[in-house]
Amino acid sequence: MPPPERLPAPGVNTAGEVEKLLAEGELTVVGRIPGASNAVLLCTAARGGARTDCVYKPVKGERPLWDFPDGNLARREVAAYLVSEATGWGLVPPTVLRDGPYGEGMVQQWIDAAGPDTAQDGSGGADAGAAGLLALVEGEEAGDGWKPVALAEVGEGRTALLVHADDPRLQRLAVLDAVINNGDRKGGHLLPAPGGRLYGIDHGVTFHVEDKLRTLLWGWAGEPLTAEAREVLARLERQLADGEPLATRLAELITTAELAAVRARVARLLRTGVHPEPSGQWPSIPWPPV
Repeated sequence: MPPPERLPAPGVNTAGEVEKLLAEGELTVVGRIPGASNAVLLCTAARGGARTDCVYKPVKGERPLWDFPDGNLARREVAAYLVSEATGWGLVPPTVLRDGPYGEGMVQQWIDAAGPDTAQDGSGGADAGAAGLLALVEGEEAGDGWKPVALAEVGEGRTALLVHADDPRLQRLAVLDAVINNGDRKGGHLLPAPGGRLYGIDHGVTFHVEDKLRTLLWGWAGEPLTAEAREVLARLERQLADGEPLATRLAELITTAELAAVRARVARLLRTGVHPEPSGQWPSIPWPPV
């Protein structure tokens, strides 16, 4: 299943043109998106006859985390976009680092997700951003077309099985998350877009040197990687070599040790040929999961 065609912003035709619009367009704040742990502002970026809605996360609005350096979550979001683009899967909306009305921050194209009650800040309810991709089912069998994740308490002493769709788009995202060491893949961070494309958002908690993979996409844990994924990882390994454009750009956004850890994770995936499994040394599912 090839990735669906990316939907362009009005007045632009390619991801590169969207990047340029986000980086150089006039940024106007429309409002604040409530419910997010960090400051998230809805904006428009306009340049010439082109315009797109976007999300602006100023570094000044980042909440300090005990296990990540202060003031660099925005850079990690941009790094995640660069790796996503290098895979050819286009799983992360165009994302840039730039100055804005409240200083330096991450600016990312807004995605009009398919389905109701979807929030791009990742703060939505149980079905937000994941329509048809996540579900709770009774019993201990996932059923056809679904992958089991974990048993979840649903109140009154009852449990249900958390499952996700056996969907190649999600499987690609699971590979990307393993590469960037995503510590926060919640259901609200999955945005099915018109035209069949699936985007993942909110990648500030990524690229740590320690294994911090926390995700709802454990359904393929221990299973063989697809032939497509192995080809993508082999190409990515070459792009991460010293002197390659991707490696050079990542070195401007994450530390030397973090870049070395990315290379090691890609090499490990290629060597084992399987999706990673929970390490047991870190909670495997983010909280709250949606």
